[in-house]
Amino acid sequence: MFCKKSTLVKTFLSFAILLASVSATFAQDAAEGETLFKNNCAACHNTSDEVLVGPGLKGISERRPIEWIVKWVHNPQAVIASGDKYANDLYNKFNKAAMTPYPNFTDAQIKSIVAYVDASNAAPAAPAAGAAPAADGAAAPAAQSSGGMLEVLLVGLLIIMVLVLIALLSIVSTLGKITKGEVSEDNPFMQRVGENLKALAANSSVKTGILVLALLLGGKATIDAAYGVGIHQGYAPEQPIKFSHKLHAGQNQINCNYCHTGVYEGKGANVPSANICMNCHNAIKRESPEIQKIYRALENNEPIQWVRVHNLPDLAYFNHSQHTNVGGLECKNCHGEIEKMEVVEQRSSLTMGWCIDCHRETNVNAKGNAYYDKLVEVHNKDSKTPLKVQNIGGLECSKCHY
Repeated sequence: MFCKKSTLVKTFLSFAILLASVSATFAQDAAEGETLFKNNCAACHNTSDEVLVGPGLKGISERRPIEWIVKWVHNPQAVIASGDKYANDLYNKFNKAAMTPYPNFTDAQIKSIVAYVDASNAAPAAPAAGAAPAADGAAAPAAQSSGGMLEVLLVGLLIIMVLVLIALLSIVSTLGKITKGEVSEDNPFMQRVGENLKALAANSSVKTGILVLALLLGGKATIDAAYGVGIHQGYAPEQPIKFSHKLHAGQNQINCNYCHTGVYEGKGANVPSANICMNCHNAIKRESPEIQKIYRALENNEPIQWVRVHNLPDLAYFNHSQHTNVGGLECKNCHGEIEKMEVVEQRSSLTMGWCIDCHRETNVNAKGNAYYDKLVEVHNKDSKTPLKVQNIGGLECSKCHY
């Protein structure tokens, strides 16, 4: 009897371990699938049943077997050419718009995308008793900077001080004249004020003070203007095609990497070519006057003359992949909330001081990167603060200038 119970317990434990392993694997696959989907699929497909450029993917694992999905993703044209009825019906339904093949995706990667789609459509867990409902929308944005309010306040205080000084000098002058008997009660008040102002204007000390004040204000304005040379914060040029990041990156949630193909892998993010635009617009909004500009550029074999918004001087070296891939920074860390911009503008100053401040404040993304293990170990021996970018040479001149 004891042996039977022991065997039953072992079987139950094995089943529990297997179930936990499957759950963990599914969660990991779904997480990997989310990244793959957002980088490669979100431009044309929704995880829901809503149609974008292509069909919504909700319930795809129920509609088609996983083997069929793998073949379709690897080479959709081959599946269509084989005479597959479902594939041909789908092809004709969406105006024979060819789906981009992904032959380099492994079977496991495709299955992880399907797992993510299924997880996205799973019923959400019920909230715990007493838990407060989540607020709609994103968190409230941080309070806007006061900008030039401090300078306006200082100028206002300075004007008040000057007026108070004039009033005090006028009172002192009037009292002095009264003492000497030079002021008659018959003199009108405004006449006395006018005489005092003339006396102040003729006073050499007052003239010197006004001159020094003018020189200080002029000097400050000159220095401020000099510091602003080469800074294009707020620059939002008109582009040859009215492209809305709010629509594409915000509403349609197209990942930046889909258009700017070098953002995770190269020094530059790359300006998207017309061919990337045509992946979608060969089938949607073809009649739009703005989309027609893309067609004309392709017909004439001419590049679209996009106007660069963010431009660092040649003396500064910047590598996108080092910040986005290794550092794990999001695009909005430097570019602001692009997904909310109808017209892209330069939100950050991109000055050397701005970059250095970031290096001083940002923790090194060392998790899961064996390259930093020894550095973190050495740093933690002498410091209780996290490893910052400045601790690994982030403030050295040669990092950005060489």
